[in-house]
Amino acid sequence: MKIKNYLLTFGLIVSSIISTYYATATTTAQQGATQPQAIATADNEYQVGAVLFMQRAAEFRALAYQAFNIARMRLDEDFDKKNLKKLAKAERKMTRAVVVDIDETVLDNSPHQAELIKNRMPFTGSVWTAWVNRRAAKAIPGAVEFLKYANSKGVRVFYVSNRNEAEKQGTIDNLKTVGFPDVSDETVLVRTTESGKEPRRQSISAKHRIVLLMGDNLNDLSNVFERKSVNDRFAEVDKTHEMFGRKYIVLPNAMYGDWESAIYEYGRLSEVEKTAKRNAALESY
Repeated sequence: MKIKNYLLTFGLIVSSIISTYYATATTTAQQGATQPQAIATADNEYQVGAVLFMQRAAEFRALAYQAFNIARMRLDEDFDKKNLKKLAKAERKMTRAVVVDIDETVLDNSPHQAELIKNRMPFTGSVWTAWVNRRAAKAIPGAVEFLKYANSKGVRVFYVSNRNEAEKQGTIDNLKTVGFPDVSDETVLVRTTESGKEPRRQSISAKHRIVLLMGDNLNDLSNVFERKSVNDRFAEVDKTHEMFGRKYIVLPNAMYGDWESAIYEYGRLSEVEKTAKRNAALESY
């Protein structure tokens, strides 16, 4: 009898343990399904000065106006008959085109960068797409005026961006809202399969003569700058220095870009590793 009672007691204990385990596991699983995943944090404090420079420095506005003023002068020079005589006959008959990048070249995304800093969030595609689809970016100073001027002279404007297809309509709407000309499905060329812009530039040059290329990233101008080290980027700029201020016009962007990726050697690094790379890249006395 005692043995039977022992067995019954043992069985009840085991059943209780199993029931408690499954109840706990079920509750944990339900909580995991209903509670949001923890959002990764990032130390973006080092970007504060760059964002403030873009948003609060009159010098930034001056540099932007300067870039578009130079672009207008170069465009006017291209209409000079003396310049046309230097071109091959086939090129003389081609419609002129100005090719511009979008982000930090004609549209200001500094509010998105500021939001990431304030919330200690890393860059993510979903947050970026949400910003694009708000259609809230303002124009870079001087951009609308210059591109309207170019368009008034019969020059086609092409907006070549590494925004993706899902962001294209929001981009088109945003560009139109702030007043940019010649904005359409044809002229807004987003990234489809690769981030390199050379194939898109070639598709434009097949039917147009590109007079100016404008961007905040050297990759917006030529593929010779793509995925190069810091020193190699310097070397390529030195080789092509006569192009800058002529066919190439660069807008300032200290917030992000391939200049920073080059410091990281284009690797997928942790925040700690990025900080170490930035500190190691500083030159002091």
